Amino acid sequence: MELVINVNFPGGKAVDATLGQRSIRTDQDPLNGGNGSAPEPFQLFLASIATCAGFYALSFCEGRGLSTEGMSLAMICRRHETEPRFDRMTLELKVPDTFPEKYRAGVRRAMDLCAVKKHILDPPEFEVRVESA
Repeated sequence: MELVINVNFPGGKAVDATLGQRSIRTDQDPLNGGNGSAPEPFQLFLASIATCAGFYALSFCEGRGLSTEGMSLAMICRRHETEPRFDRMTLELKVPDTFPEKYRAGVRRAMDLCAVKKHILDPPEFEVRVESA
């Protein structure tokens, strides 16, 4: 099975993707020549890690009838000292004091199931082609 993501160039520094009936808009920050009208592609990549882990935390809680009220997740991205990249991503799930202690390790393990993170740890092969329209 294949997933096809179509990309178009609506103008300026915007680059948008279409997946079926859904669209994802991106733009660049004004410092990079864009209008700042949407997240940058790399920001979406980072957000996909955090939201994927959040989905697994949500699913864990829903599966056990645990409330997610007062729960939040933050991903802290630490920059490498000498290279222009991040070298550590820390996912911090904040739970209310009423969150049962017996489920803390389980929700952490559930967040480790994130499919986006798994693709980073075991990356797919990339092929780049340029073809005539």
